[in-house]
Formats: sequence, C-alpha cells, structure tokens
Amino acid sequence: MLSENKKMKTMMKGASPERVYAFSDGVFAIIITIMVLELKKPESPTFHALLQLWPTWISYATSYLFIAIVWVNHHYLLRYAAEATPRLMWANFGHLFSVSLIPFLTDWVAESELAPVPVAMYAFVLFLVNVTYLVLVWETLCDRERVVISAKEMWLLNVRSFFTLSLFLGAMVLAFWFPLLGFALVCCCLLLYLKPEAKMPGMKMPEPGMMKKTKM
Repeated sequence: MLSENKKMKTMMKGASPERVYAFSDGVFAIIITIMVLELKKPESPTFHALLQLWPTWISYATSYLFIAIVWVNHHYLLRYAAEATPRLMWANFGHLFSVSLIPFLTDWVAESELAPVPVAMYAFVLFLVNVTYLVLVWETLCDRERVVISAKEMWLLNVRSFFTLSLFLGAMVLAFWFPLLGFALVCCCLLLYLKPEAKMPGMKMPEPGMMKKTKM
C-alpha cells in the first residue's frame, strides 16, 4: 500500500498544469453559455417590453463581468503554477464548483426582480467564489519548495481578499433589508479585481520551458 502511494506521488510530481488550464477554460465557456441560454426574449417587439426585463439585463451583465474577472484572475494566477499537484487540482475544482453556481443565482435574481433572499444568496455565492479563489492562491503561490512571492506581497494579497470577503458578507446581510443597495455593493466589490495584471515586485514566473521539462 505504501509503495503504491509513493508511486502515485512520484507520478503526480512534476505533472504539467496545462490540462488544468484547458479544463478550466472549458468550464468557464460552458458557464457563460448556460447564462446566455437562460436569457428571456421580450414578450412583444417594443422597447417597453425590453425595459421590463431590466432585472435580467442587470443581473446578466453583473454576472458576466464577474465571471470575466474571475477568468482573468484565474488565468493570471495559474501562470505561476509550476506543476499540477493533487492539492492544486482539488483547489481548482472547488473554485470552479463555486463559479458554476452563478448562472442559477443569476436567473433567480432576474426572475424575482432583485428580491431580498435571491440577492442575499447571490452575494453569498460570490463570497464563496472569493474564498475558493483565496485557497487556490495559497496552493499556487505558497509553494514550500519554490519561493514565488514574499511574505509582504502575500500579506497585501490577503488584505485585498479579506477586504472583498467582508464587503460580500456585508452585501449579503444588507440585501435582506435593502436588496438594491446590497446588489449595488456587490457591483462595487468587482472593481477591486479589475486589474490583476499589476505585477507585484518579487513575483517570479516559472522559467520558460519548465513545464516541458517536467514532462520528461
């Protein structure tokens, strides 16, 4: 049994993260496709009928922007992954699971016209997405065998993450009494993740060809 475990660890060590990229991109594409298919057409060919669907357009636009931000941050983050460890893959699965809940909540928020409970649950799901993303950050950047980011820079990332988590929790609570304000607070949280490409000093990209070498 022990020999089998060692053999499995040896096989997993040095595995390329390229399949993780490809699988994740496919999941994001499916999620956006589901959201598009959930869009309802107006009951009549008039601008009035189109304007009556304002909850649908607002919730869809917010969710689409959020998923785009998540994908960009996900793409940016995984470039620092040197290998696909089991912990990294499971952290990625957890993150994708939380993102996959967004189409369901988007449709619920739209059909309820931003009712308190759907908006509160919507904020909770976005909170969950951020929690799982933070776990993925830890698994990607906090490699004991490979220094990717300094303690100070990791602290700055954690501050931003915990600040947005607090805002999402605040939006969830606020939504029970003021759903429109809660939804507006959710939208404000998205602004903090619009620019993931601002490279922090000390963050080191894997050397070119590293992933190819690990396959050998």
